[in-house]
Amino acid sequence: MGIVEILTNVVADRSSDVFIIAGLPVTVRKNGVITRISEDKLMPNATSQLLHEIYDLAGHRDISLLTDDGDDDFSFAIPGLSRFRVSAFMQRGTMSAVIRIISFELPDPHDLNIPQNIIDLGNMNSGMVLVTGPAGSGKSTTLACIIDSINHSADKHIITLEDPIEYLHRHNRSIVSQREISIDTASYVAALRAALRQSPDVILLGEMRDYETISVAMTAAETGHMLFSTLHTIGAAKTIDRIIDVFPANQQRQVAVQLSMVLNAVVTQQLVPAVDGGVVPAFEIMTVTPAIRNMIRDNKIPQIEGLLYSSSSSEMCSMDSSLLKLYEEGRITRETALSYSTNAEMLSKKLK
Repeated sequence: MGIVEILTNVVADRSSDVFIIAGLPVTVRKNGVITRISEDKLMPNATSQLLHEIYDLAGHRDISLLTDDGDDDFSFAIPGLSRFRVSAFMQRGTMSAVIRIISFELPDPHDLNIPQNIIDLGNMNSGMVLVTGPAGSGKSTTLACIIDSINHSADKHIITLEDPIEYLHRHNRSIVSQREISIDTASYVAALRAALRQSPDVILLGEMRDYETISVAMTAAETGHMLFSTLHTIGAAKTIDRIIDVFPANQQRQVAVQLSMVLNAVVTQQLVPAVDGGVVPAFEIMTVTPAIRNMIRDNKIPQIEGLLYSSSSSEMCSMDSSLLKLYEEGRITRETALSYSTNAEMLSKKLK
């Protein structure tokens, strides 16, 4: 079975990921469940053949990028089928890959149960909005929905910096410039610095990976641009701590003050198993109020968790409140709510 046939079957089955790893049959992930789709184990020569086919589909990409460095991330499309994000890697001397399926069509946030108040974060004109959560939790999809909303409702120049590009945005009311790291530009930092000279209104930064990227991103938000980005953290307080801790100790006080001025909101999301066999997103939403700005500036970040936990508004909602709501709606089980909660003991008292 060739890679095109495999991907055609996987897209038809609505799976989310394909695993091509020597010693295992072709394996997929669907609704969080991993399943082998054949009985035949892939030998090293078979995975090598499939990887060469993938690199040919990706515009005859140079496979030495994988063999020399051991890792390679890129995306490609099969016309009429779908887009795919590939993370290729060497594993025990053999070529392997995990492929994420990405629809050509931008998703409808309503179909994905993304609350409207999260989409409305795109209405802000400056500052920083962070979407956080573990890998595979849908952060890129949420951001794509926000960018699509801006594109259809405002006359702006949107610059996206991604590694690799996942969703393709067509120009609508806005101009959308999409740049892929390592293909269109050398790095996130180089692209972000260049973006500040390209008359942007909105910047989407695929990931805030390191000290230098975070520093330039905060400067961009501070100088009147609207910046969206992601972090692999769970919870608003942990996200703020993570940003501040990236900097040297002698800069952390200054960074906390800067962050308190530019941060507008932190959205944390998780995909949790639903009772119908699929997955459903749970969101923690922290909209930065004057009180929270003071907490960040005065290094009272642990108090943010208490504020979130005691709040019940749509602009200020803890992860446990979101899980409680999903449980009360009958969409997840009690066990699921507790296993994904941030404070299982407190949540168990609220679960009926």
